[in-house]
Amino acid sequence: MNATAIAHPNIALVKYWGKRNRELNLPAVPSLSVTLAPFETRTSVEWGTDTDRFEINGTVAHGDAADRVARFLDLIDGARPPVSITSTNNFPTAAGLASSSSAFAALALAATKAAGQSPTLTQLSTLARQGSGSASRSLWGGFVTWSLGARPDGTDSHGHAIAPQSHWDLRVLVALVSDEKKAVSSREGMNRTQETSPLFAGWVESGPSDVTEAEEAVRSRDLERLGTVMEHSTMKMVGTMFSAQPAVVYMKPATVAVLHTVTALRSQGIGAWATMDAGPNVKVLTTSDDASRVEAALREHVQTVHTLHVGGPAYLV
Repeated sequence: MNATAIAHPNIALVKYWGKRNRELNLPAVPSLSVTLAPFETRTSVEWGTDTDRFEINGTVAHGDAADRVARFLDLIDGARPPVSITSTNNFPTAAGLASSSSAFAALALAATKAAGQSPTLTQLSTLARQGSGSASRSLWGGFVTWSLGARPDGTDSHGHAIAPQSHWDLRVLVALVSDEKKAVSSREGMNRTQETSPLFAGWVESGPSDVTEAEEAVRSRDLERLGTVMEHSTMKMVGTMFSAQPAVVYMKPATVAVLHTVTALRSQGIGAWATMDAGPNVKVLTTSDDASRVEAALREHVQTVHTLHVGGPAYLV
C-alpha cells in the first residue's frame, strides 16, 4: 500500500534538551512548541517492495541515517516487508531548523497508513517521538506541550494540544545565519551536554515551571510573557551547551549580532523575542503588525529571512 503525508516542523518555545531515556527518546524536561508553516516535509511510503530504499531530499540514505529509519519502521511492524520512502523538505535540513520534527511526524503518519494501521494522534505522537523527540509535537497544529511523563515505557510522554492554529496569529522570522549541515548533531550535542555540563541539573529543575508559564501565556495571548519565558529557556539551554566539555558552540558572529538586534528592537517598542535551537540560526517571535520592521532589521546581518506563521496539523495527502 502507498501513502503520502505532509507535516510542518515546530520550534520549542520552552526547550527540549536532554533525555531521561535515550533509547525511547524520553525527555529530561517538558517542552512547549509552535508549529510553523509554510515549512513542510512531504513523505511518501510504499509498504512492500523488493528492498528497503530511503531517499531524503534526492539522496539515497546509507549508514546511520538508513539504520535510523529502518529501526523506526520496525517499531510499526517488527515483521514488516521491505519499504520504499521518498522524503523532501522545502527548507534546509540539519541546520537547526527542526527538520527532524516534521520528517518523523510525516513518516509516522504515512508509514502507519501504508501499513494498514489506524493509530490515534496520541499513539502517532508516541511513535514519532521514538524517531525524533521533537516530532512528537508536529502531529498537531498550533501550540503543543510535550509532557515529561513518568512511565518507564514512555507511553505517557507525548504531545498535548494547548491551542489550535487559529488561536493566535503570530509570526516567527527565521534569520538564516547558515544552512550548512551542523558539525555537531543535535543528538551528539545533547548527549555531551547532559553528560558533562555542571549546569544541567539546574536546567532540568527549572523546566516544568517554564512550561507552565508558557502555557498560561499562550492561553491568554500574552506575547510579552511568552517571549520572556522563551528567551529565558533559550539562554539557559545555551548556557548548558557552553559549559559542556568540550563546549558545544553553534553560534556564529551573525548569531550574536541578531540577538543584540532583537534586544534593541524591544527598546524601541517593537515586540520581538529571540530563540535558538541546536544551530546558528535565530528565530524571532513577533506579531503580524511588527513582522516587516523586524525583518528589515534582521536583514542588516543575514541575507535570508524566512517569515513563518502558525501552522496546522500533519495530514495525509
